[in-house]
Formats: sequence, structure tokens, C-alpha cells
Amino acid sequence: MKRYPQLFLFFLLAGWLVACGTAADEQATPTEEPSVTAVSMPATALPPTETPMTQSHSDFRVLAYVTGGIVPEVIPYERLTHINYAFLIPNADGTFAPLTNGWKLKKIVADAHAAGVQVLISVGGWGWDEQFETMAADAASRAAFVQNLADFVAEYNLDGADIDWEYPDPGPSAQNFVALIGELRDAMPDKLLTTAVVTYGPTAEGVLSETFPHFDFINVMAYDGPEHGTMQQFNDALDYWLGRGLPPEKIVMGLPFYSRPGEAPYRKIVEADPQAAYQDTIEWNGATNTYNGIHTIQTKTKIAQERAGGVMFWTLDHDALGDLSLLKAIHEQTMNNQQ
Repeated sequence: MKRYPQLFLFFLLAGWLVACGTAADEQATPTEEPSVTAVSMPATALPPTETPMTQSHSDFRVLAYVTGGIVPEVIPYERLTHINYAFLIPNADGTFAPLTNGWKLKKIVADAHAAGVQVLISVGGWGWDEQFETMAADAASRAAFVQNLADFVAEYNLDGADIDWEYPDPGPSAQNFVALIGELRDAMPDKLLTTAVVTYGPTAEGVLSETFPHFDFINVMAYDGPEHGTMQQFNDALDYWLGRGLPPEKIVMGLPFYSRPGEAPYRKIVEADPQAAYQDTIEWNGATNTYNGIHTIQTKTKIAQERAGGVMFWTLDHDALGDLSLLKAIHEQTMNNQQ
């Protein structure tokens, strides 16, 4: 990491907090002061069903999703292997909406590559299913999407693309997804190609196993819904995708850096109560919110080292600075497994 004069660092960190507070992602930030009664949620893991394959730190993926609100200068690149920049928004005709803060993506790519970290553009996100459905169903618009994305990856010197179509449905939609991913792989044979998928269930069935060989890895969003962030949800999601035949080394398990239902960023939770860093629930604006504290994050990371190929999280923008950082907890867990 670069060293900065103390005064500059003060303003830089201040900018980080302001930027994160207005990050352009789908997580809302509460405007009222919360009550801060934190209570523990057990972080008991189910026993693995496979022979543990604990990976070294160098083989284990640690992937951060970041948004246009991130401050590039405070990204701890030394704790990451990959960054997904979110989002490039698709249009139904295979074009894309203009990327805001393109200079920021270029800055992140330059700094990440200097640190040996790979950067991908994440395409889509929540709310763009109709655009994906229309585009993928038409051969001409699908071809335009593939070419435009390949051109974007080349223009920004990216290492690949993450397709975040939420979500292809079983049936014709799933077959169109197969066609899209196959064409993307053909167009970018030397680039990383990944996707984001749900935990399990009917929605997950729209991602057919025919696509698995085309992906370098798959990001499992083991959060949201009524089970948001629980150990049960995490283990069930891992069992589901292993049971579908996805190779363990291609599974990157998702961790939430925010709460439900209040959508409070983890950094705001621990600003309100530092002890909440060691819990998994908090009373926030009159409702019990669940999230993942340090112990649960480390437990999940350990399971992923034994049964999968990495962890990812939404988003780095939501993390705390300093000793209570969840990314710091992930890093320490991966380093501990080397000892």
C-alpha cells in the first residue's frame, strides 16, 4: 500500500466514508439512528460431506464486489485476488448503458494489476432480467452483446467478465443462457468468465450444467431471502451446487457485508456498536436485523477453504476500516490455514 501524509490520509478516509454512504448499489442505507442491542447467532457449521481439501492462501480466491462509490486509494489489494466492478448495465439490443466513473475503473485496474489482482466487469445485477431475456433470445442482439462486451473488456484492460443475470428461468430462458455463455467463451477464450447464481431451488435451475465447463468459477450468492446469511443457508447452497456437479474448485461462496431486512452496511452497524462485530444480529430501527460478524465470516471462510474454491462478498464499500474489517477477518483466516 502507498503511504500518504497524515493530513491527506485524514481527508482520504473521510472521502471513503462519504463515498460509501452514497454508493451506487442496491443496498439502502438507514437514515435513522438505530437501537444497538446485539445478540449472538450460533455459527455452527454442518460437517463436510467430502474429504477436506484445505487450500493454501495463494490458491484460494478472495473476491470483492465494488461499486462506483468505492475510493480506489483505500482498497486493500494485498488481501484480494479478484475484484468485480459493478455494474455495466445491459440494454435489450445488446448494447450497454454508459459506464459512470469510467476513470475510477481504469484506476482500479492499474492499481490492482500492480498488486497482482485480477479485475472483472460485472454485467447486470438485480432488476435487469427483462433486458437479459430479450437480448439472449435473439441471435443478433446476443451477438451484439458478446462483441460489445469483448470490446469493453479490451478497452479497460480487464481480466474478464462476470455475468450477473438475475435470473435465467428454466426452459427457453435457460437455453438462451447456454447460448450466450458459449458465445462469450468463444469470443474471449483467454479471459475469465464467471457468473453469479442464487443459493438453490427453482431459480437456480435456470443455470444448466452445460454452462459449467465455460466458467472459470461461479459466485454463489449465499445471502438475501428469509435465511439471509445463516450458516444453514451457506451450507445448503454449497451442498446444492456440489450436488449439481459443479467442481468444488469452481465454487466461490458469497458472504454478506450488510444486514437484512434493514439493509444496513456492516460499517454502520459497528460504528453504532463496535461489539456488534462479534455478533450476527442487531436491533436496527426497531427491527431485528441479521448479518455476519467476524466469527461467522471466519467460520464460513474455513468451510470454503475445505470444500470450495474461494469466497466473495457484496460489497467492499460496506466494510469497516481497521481492526473490525470483515475482509481483514477473511485474510487472517486464510493465513492461519497455512500454519
